[in-house]
Amino acid sequence: GKKLGFTFNNRNLHNISLGQGQEVVAEQALDLAAKEGHWVILQNIHLVAKWLSSLEKKLEQHSEGSHRDFRVFMSAEPAPSPEGHVVPQGILQSAIKVTCEAPAGLQENLHRALDNFSQDTLEMCTKEKEFRSLLFALCYFHAVVAERRKFGPQGWNRSYPFNAGDLTISVSVLHNYLEASSKVPYDDLRYLVGEIMYGGHITDDWDRRLCKTYLEEFIKPEMLEGELVLAPGFPLPGIMDFNGYHQYIDDALPPESPYLYGLHPNAELGFLTQRSEQLLRAVLELQPRDSSTAGGGVGTREETVKALLEEMLEKLGEEFNTVELLAKAAHRTPYGAAVLQECERMNSLTGQVKRSLMELELGLKGELTMTSDMESLQNALFLDMVPESWLRRSYPSTASLGTWFADLLARINELETWTGDFSLPSTVWLGGFFNPQSILTAIMQTTARRNKWPLDKMTLQCDVTKKSREDVGSAPREGAYVHGLFLEGARWDTQAGMLAEARLQELTPTMPVLFVRALPVDKQDLRGVYPCPVYKTRQRGPTYVWTFNLKTKDSPSKWVLAGVALLLQV
Repeated sequence: GKKLGFTFNNRNLHNISLGQGQEVVAEQALDLAAKEGHWVILQNIHLVAKWLSSLEKKLEQHSEGSHRDFRVFMSAEPAPSPEGHVVPQGILQSAIKVTCEAPAGLQENLHRALDNFSQDTLEMCTKEKEFRSLLFALCYFHAVVAERRKFGPQGWNRSYPFNAGDLTISVSVLHNYLEASSKVPYDDLRYLVGEIMYGGHITDDWDRRLCKTYLEEFIKPEMLEGELVLAPGFPLPGIMDFNGYHQYIDDALPPESPYLYGLHPNAELGFLTQRSEQLLRAVLELQPRDSSTAGGGVGTREETVKALLEEMLEKLGEEFNTVELLAKAAHRTPYGAAVLQECERMNSLTGQVKRSLMELELGLKGELTMTSDMESLQNALFLDMVPESWLRRSYPSTASLGTWFADLLARINELETWTGDFSLPSTVWLGGFFNPQSILTAIMQTTARRNKWPLDKMTLQCDVTKKSREDVGSAPREGAYVHGLFLEGARWDTQAGMLAEARLQELTPTMPVLFVRALPVDKQDLRGVYPCPVYKTRQRGPTYVWTFNLKTKDSPSKWVLAGVALLLQV
């Protein structure tokens, strides 16, 4: 624009940011520009969906008879789903479309982060060495947190809109603090960047811990002594000019790998496997469903579904008799109360499963009119997916229907064992509960009652045994043995009794039996442990259950960056 003489000073360039009642101003600018041959920039047109039809008409009106230098530039953010596409087809068809792709890989992200600045930026601070080192470290931090999203829940529990503004404001704050202080205020800088600039986006406590840990690794006094390594094989560079830093990234940054983010290569395998499964699932859903395109396959489809639902109905037994169980558990121990609640929730789920399967069976026989819910259920059964109506009453699960149903039967079996006499089994399958927290809380309540300790001053101690489930003969005198947990991001070294580097292609190794017992908070030994979050599924985030402290000889920060967590199902 500048080369052609279109600038704000010449008053022939109109830049309008939409979304704040600027539509009338935009229309006036378009009328003037069409007449005088000016340029108009309309930013964020996706924020004014209702006005876009008027804009389409206005552009159509000016497409003929307007000044030959008249141009309109529009920007919009991509819609998160097809339903969110608001830009009219007419505008899209008549426009030249340019997309701004997010950079892929750490190298591109790091170049893009550095390009928010210039040689002038590097020269603007009196503490040149400190400023340049910290600026480069912040650029690396920005690139890592932005690109880590690609690893799914093992990268971040939730997805956050980190943007270039967070980085440029952090660098402005850095400049102001360095100019105002005689020493580098490392703690203040970490707090401002981690809790406010970037932390302002973060809503999950475990993600906040991850963000803080990155900053503790990247912003510390060692950076000025030439001892800081940002990633394996990538030390923080010394003082260079702006182009020198770009050259250093190209020359010194190792090839793209999870190691650059502090993750194990298994993180990429897990993420790519999940992507492939989603793609194959989508392809499967696109298969033709009606007789005209399926070449007589509908009969087979209905027969498959019919056989499946008959088998499922046959395997589902009677519901739990909660009235009888309530009388049986008259003494109502904390465990009894938790198990009764589980039985009620299981009845709600199995009742829905049976009811919907029986309705579909009658529908397939022609004795009931097929409804849209029945058709959805039929499609789900055929595609080996858990129906939506079942998931609403179910526990979080990412399994296919066959695996989910086998798991359901195993959970029912587990509850039947509990309800025999409501005593604690030799080892508890923690993942077999809708609400695993209730069993863990019951362990604390039982110990609190026995020792007359206040419940709010207690915590759970988790010791990893060397036993497998088969080796456990009876329940412990206090606390409980727990099995069925998996470790993601690392493995458990049973001999050494501590966390160790994961083995390649062992994505979620099974943990030995855990001994979980309650003790007063002040008796807890927190030396040499990694506070490890426990989640119900690999989706992490809202499926959080508890925190178990696992022994480690490495610094806990290693496991934080590696996204190490315990899972109740994989």
